Amino acid sequence: MKKGLLVIVFFFTLYVSFGQGFFGLFAAKKDDQLVYLCQDAWQTLDPAQAHDYASLKVIANIYEGLVKFKPGTFEVEPCLATSWETSKDGLRWTFKLRPGVVFHDGKPFNADAVKASFDRQSNQKDASGNFSLVYGMVDSVQVIDPLTVSFHLKFPFTPFLNNLALPFVAPVVSPAAPDKPGPGPAHPPAGTGPFMPVRWAPGREITLKANPVYWGKKPALKQIIFRTESDAAKRSRLITGGKADVIDAAPEEIPSLANKGVRILRSPGADVSYLGFYTNKKPFQNPLVRQAACLAINQPQLVKDLLGDNAITANGPLPPGILGHAAELRQSPFDPQQSRRLLAAAGYPDGLPITIITYAGERPYNPAGGEKLAQALARQLTGGGFQAAVRAYPWEKFKQALLQQEGDAFLYGWISDNGDPDNFLYTLFSSAQIASGLNATRYHNQRVDTLLITAQRTPDPALRARLYRDVQEQLLRDKPAFFINHSLLPVAVSPAVQNFSVHPGNFFCFQNVTKQK
Repeated sequence: MKKGLLVIVFFFTLYVSFGQGFFGLFAAKKDDQLVYLCQDAWQTLDPAQAHDYASLKVIANIYEGLVKFKPGTFEVEPCLATSWETSKDGLRWTFKLRPGVVFHDGKPFNADAVKASFDRQSNQKDASGNFSLVYGMVDSVQVIDPLTVSFHLKFPFTPFLNNLALPFVAPVVSPAAPDKPGPGPAHPPAGTGPFMPVRWAPGREITLKANPVYWGKKPALKQIIFRTESDAAKRSRLITGGKADVIDAAPEEIPSLANKGVRILRSPGADVSYLGFYTNKKPFQNPLVRQAACLAINQPQLVKDLLGDNAITANGPLPPGILGHAAELRQSPFDPQQSRRLLAAAGYPDGLPITIITYAGERPYNPAGGEKLAQALARQLTGGGFQAAVRAYPWEKFKQALLQQEGDAFLYGWISDNGDPDNFLYTLFSSAQIASGLNATRYHNQRVDTLLITAQRTPDPALRARLYRDVQEQLLRDKPAFFINHSLLPVAVSPAVQNFSVHPGNFFCFQNVTKQK
């Protein structure tokens, strides 16, 4: 009798834990199910280890943090925390937690779970450096009471709130999660999100089922199937044939998809592509030479010819939608004659031979590919008096070449993690980041350093925006880089899919998505 009872309890627990997943798989209607075809294979269901976009797109629907980004923006709103306050010195952040929330495995969400999730990752930091990015400024986490938790920081850091909204590392996982985070899919930790995993085949497919006890608005979709399909043409055939609802759209497929009635959604990416100059060595140590190079670049033509509808021109380092972005800022105008005059004034009347190093292949901020974009830049620089050669490297070797300061200038880019301007400007242009290699231009300006630190410690968004405007104006005067473009993230969506949006962080949340019958 006892043995039979244990069997019944086991199957009931399995049924509840997976939200009746294995039974629900066969009950979903076509208008309740969404199929998303991803170009790349997802790597992990553990937010502690995720750093690839394919995994983040799945994870963002399973797990939640104390706060989250509003749909389509980097503006932060409450999630598992209902409110928060910061101490006057900026060192203590206290969060009031949402009552009545349970993890997918039935464990209660509370302050102990928040601390346990933090400790789990702190004790086994991932190789990608994501933990340091999100929590590197945290000294300790304190449980005040079951629904109150405090983070004590080592130094004031206003972008911390944006960090807590990220779909990686920041989400809170069940206390029953394995002690050591890992990429393997065998035992994904339980989350609190609107969907839960019920079936997965590593690298190929994963099925999520709507969380029947979700604390917030219940999703209209009953199932989401994430399926890997690397062939762009096949993804297009499947969505036009009604076998998929959302796909990663390849640029070359977009015109045909649009002609067949598939909606193409684009969102400015939280990124920037730029031509950087080594400001600590000849010839670009000289501001006149940097200015000459910038004047030789016909940016609108460059972006139009190479990137088309997949990018927008940059007027500075911050893309639209980021705090401090100022649409009225302007870089140097295209003027190759003035470029030649400045080169002569700098001591190069007969022109200046330079080498541009670049990455081989495409990047999210440069779908044309590094070598192709660098060659186009080299041709334009020739019109301004430079004789530019291009040297391309595989991605990892390219990063080593940057650290060794090979060449004279370089083609590079940056993808923001948390959508805060600090993650662009401090990371790329603070002198404190020279040693790490993130400030690849080796730019050093004491005024900029002071403005950046002040902005990190300033809670008022309006004041922070003014500080970052001052930083950008100084960068446009000093010209450590020429900012080329920001990406436009394309996604193809079936006409039946409603309320779908592309987040500039390149992930999607399907909680509010519906399908027409």
